[in-house]
Amino acid sequence: MRFLLSMNNISFSYYLITDRKACAPRTLLDVVDEACGQGIKAVQLREKDVGGRALYKLAKQLRKVTKQYGTLLFINDRVDIALAVGADGIHCRENSLSPEVIKKLSNDLLIGSSVHSVERAQKAKSEGADFLLFGPVFYTPSKDSYGQPQGIERLKEVIKSVNIPVFAVGGINMEEAQACLDVGAEGIAGISSIMKSSATKGTVKNWEKILGEL
Repeated sequence: MRFLLSMNNISFSYYLITDRKACAPRTLLDVVDEACGQGIKAVQLREKDVGGRALYKLAKQLRKVTKQYGTLLFINDRVDIALAVGADGIHCRENSLSPEVIKKLSNDLLIGSSVHSVERAQKAKSEGADFLLFGPVFYTPSKDSYGQPQGIERLKEVIKSVNIPVFAVGGINMEEAQACLDVGAEGIAGISSIMKSSATKGTVKNWEKILGEL
């Protein structure tokens, strides 16, 4: 069963995660602008190696880009920056502030949580997460530190264990995406497929064909 996830009547099935290094030589803003222009409805700013001031500046620029397209903007981990730029949501790691604490700071932020087990999924849900990212489902260098790929069966177990949307993440290409959807994933979260693409418009349109909607 796929859930309708909405905020201000906006739903999404592809959760675009940024990586400015993967975009080179194009700029992150250019790639996100083009992706949003083609219909991407949710973007997570995830530049972990950028300091606070520079991240705030980048977040402000991304907020301007995403706002003109009605795209949701999530900030990875930094609640202060999310609030400062008027982002739509925050993305939590397993060792970040809990969704429960974040909701005490602002009840307006939509909260996504990355989880790597059924137990963590249930905990994040009980603390107030609005949706989850589970993975890595397949191998990907960006998730290498989280251990071996979890596979489709574990994704299925997590989806069955909670009654909130679960997005599959980690090495998911267009050929493998359907397997994730078949076990109940709300959609796909990804970095390289769009961030590294030399043909952003075509890549986004292909994801739309697979997912049915972005």
